[in-house]
Amino acid sequence: MSNLENKPFILGMDVSFMDEIEQHGGSYSDTDGKEQDLLSILKLNGANAIRLRIWNDPIGGFCNLERTVTIAKRIKEQGLQFLLDFHYSDRWADPANQWKPKAWENLSYEELQRAVCTYTADVLRTLKEHDALPDMVQVGNEITPGMLWDEGRVSGEEHDTDEQWERFAGLVKYGIAAVKSVDSNINIMIHIDRGGDNVESRKFYDRFEALGVEFDTIGLSYYPWWHGTLDALRDNLHDLAARYGKPINVVETAYPWTLEQPEDHEWILNQEDLLLPGYPASVEGQARYLQDLLQIIREVPGGLGQGFYYWEPAWIPSKPEWSVGHPNNWGNLTMFDFKGRKLESFTALKADVTSEESETDTPKGSALIR
Repeated sequence: MSNLENKPFILGMDVSFMDEIEQHGGSYSDTDGKEQDLLSILKLNGANAIRLRIWNDPIGGFCNLERTVTIAKRIKEQGLQFLLDFHYSDRWADPANQWKPKAWENLSYEELQRAVCTYTADVLRTLKEHDALPDMVQVGNEITPGMLWDEGRVSGEEHDTDEQWERFAGLVKYGIAAVKSVDSNINIMIHIDRGGDNVESRKFYDRFEALGVEFDTIGLSYYPWWHGTLDALRDNLHDLAARYGKPINVVETAYPWTLEQPEDHEWILNQEDLLLPGYPASVEGQARYLQDLLQIIREVPGGLGQGFYYWEPAWIPSKPEWSVGHPNNWGNLTMFDFKGRKLESFTALKADVTSEESETDTPKGSALIR
């Protein structure tokens, strides 16, 4: 039994950039403009879980083990659940990038398996020593095309073979075994990027099931401009729940609150024709998106909708003197304005918490209109 059994519905936030922004002078406030600790603001406004990514040896040092320990301790002090996302890279791992860390570039496949196992266990043991062990671990980030290329690559006709899938699954199994060796109660998530794509989602998880990859939670990224409509997401969640019987978490999502671009910034989403119909790029539109997304997740059959994580709600635009390690193309997809003030779209989370409490308190058999 994983340690997320019987836990509350997850209302999570990925704030991996928080450390870097704070270190370079950034700050956050509630709507009153008074500076507060970001994690406190999130908790007071409905969030109950935090996700962090970890890179092996990143340029600049942020998101490495040392800094992850520091932030993980803050998460635990707030009483929040903690999801740790292993990228197994020195930089971004995603469907277009699954590159090995530099220190592993010349390893054989067998050596790579051992490196995954040793590194994963060492990270978790270090966190355990600091009373900051995660409740859940991702073995890889958006690993639809495999990971640790080219040994674990399964994208493209050349690599989409039974042999490559076995090698890929072998790497993942070593990561899972390492997690369980440190604490068998840690929940294991396997995360892909195809929130609205049922065909590719089934292809991936069917393969892992056939190859005997044992994990607890299905994790999906869902960004509407890349992954389709909310109806497509709903259909996929329902099918995956029926097919695999595992909890499902929409572990990455976001929606814009504006299309305004400050000088020297270019957002990744800046076109109205990429918005969902009925969900304008406004605070109200963002709140409506979150409300409807949460409703879809809660309605997954069998109670298998585990929750969600909003990706980088606090990645506010960098000031010139800041030196964040990635150009900020996300500042209109946050849940804070350009000055770090909380947006009213957090009402969607608070309403969800209130609704859940009402359902818990409602006598059996009574009607509750949501």
